Amino acid sequence: MKTFSAILVLFAPSLIAAATSDSLIQFYQAHVLRDDTDFTNYDRLGSAYLQKARETGDPTYYDLSEKAFKQALALTGDATPDGAGVMTHLAGLDLAEHRFAEARALAERALRMKPDLLSVYSVLGDSALESGDYAAARAAYAHLVLPKGALPPRPGIDYLADIRRAGLQFIEGDTHGAIESTRAAIEVSAEAGLPKENIAWSWFSLGELYFAIGDLAHGEAAYTSALEAYPNYHRALAWMGQLRAAQGRYQEAVDLYRRAIAVIPLPVYTAALGDIYERMGKRDLAAQQFAVVDLIAKLSSLNQNLFRRELAMFYADHRIHLDEALELASEELAARKDVYTWDVFAWVSFQNGETQKACDAIGHALAQGTEEPLFLFHAGMIYDKLGDAVRAHGYFAHALELNPHFHITYAEVARAH
Repeated sequence: MKTFSAILVLFAPSLIAAATSDSLIQFYQAHVLRDDTDFTNYDRLGSAYLQKARETGDPTYYDLSEKAFKQALALTGDATPDGAGVMTHLAGLDLAEHRFAEARALAERALRMKPDLLSVYSVLGDSALESGDYAAARAAYAHLVLPKGALPPRPGIDYLADIRRAGLQFIEGDTHGAIESTRAAIEVSAEAGLPKENIAWSWFSLGELYFAIGDLAHGEAAYTSALEAYPNYHRALAWMGQLRAAQGRYQEAVDLYRRAIAVIPLPVYTAALGDIYERMGKRDLAAQQFAVVDLIAKLSSLNQNLFRRELAMFYADHRIHLDEALELASEELAARKDVYTWDVFAWVSFQNGETQKACDAIGHALAQGTEEPLFLFHAGMIYDKLGDAVRAHGYFAHALELNPHFHITYAEVARAH
């Protein structure tokens, strides 16, 4: 569970249940044209653009969302209770674009303006979580509780509390607790009026958790539920492809990744498809996919910001452009010191031959007790290089115990060690 992608529960349930993001965009565009003095029209249009960005991966919608939110803020003023709600949504956009410090600052301003605005705590917690400030994230999420007897009931707050709790539980090593919290979130997701894509994301997140502990059957069921909630959902397609690769069903994995890439050509999908082709002995096809990874990540400055960590890991995994990988990982670490970034920095440092630096970094990655097999594998490789065979063996064994098929290549390397 690496990111929440700014799920904020922004629309009324009755409207979401009957609308797609396209129809919402058209609806609020028409309302803006009829009345450009009502901030709510701009605010909801911004939310619709942000949802469309989630679904398509098209950064154009981020820009449109920002313009709509800023126009709404101009109409409300930035020191009013209404402005606090708009500011919270703008902070959610900053989260989606990986501007975590900016998101946190906006959320804190919104909270000062309207202390009883509960949804702002999800943004405040998410920005802290992504930055590696887990104590602050825990403190923020603790506020996602309605007062006793509050009317009307707001299942959206219950959803936010459960899904955020799950993310923190996984990072802190309680994967089974995270599974239970995610299931609780899914139970209220429809009643909370979430868009279908957000409901699918919740199922996908559950599948990720099951895959982390090697429960492929429950993982497959969760991905299938995601695809039922939102057909052709790119995240579920890609991670179902990962699951099929873990099962040795490589052609099915290829087909699933290709379907995901047809929706959104994310670098992580393209790199994974290349790895599967390489596994199948189709080196020319693998090389084609690997060449595309660079292209996608560098198409725009936003892409470079969003995919800096993934690109650094790709370079390190394939032992190419290692100087650039270290530069990317260092830039990412300066911006966000969460366990995932520490892991990437550790692996890139290891591949650059800086083993002691890698050892220090992997210690930060493992400090929360996160049961992430890839972290453990990286730790095993680092300690093996340092000559600590006992500790290396322990990390390899732990990774394989969690999920014997955690990676298409590295699981076999761990077994060999």
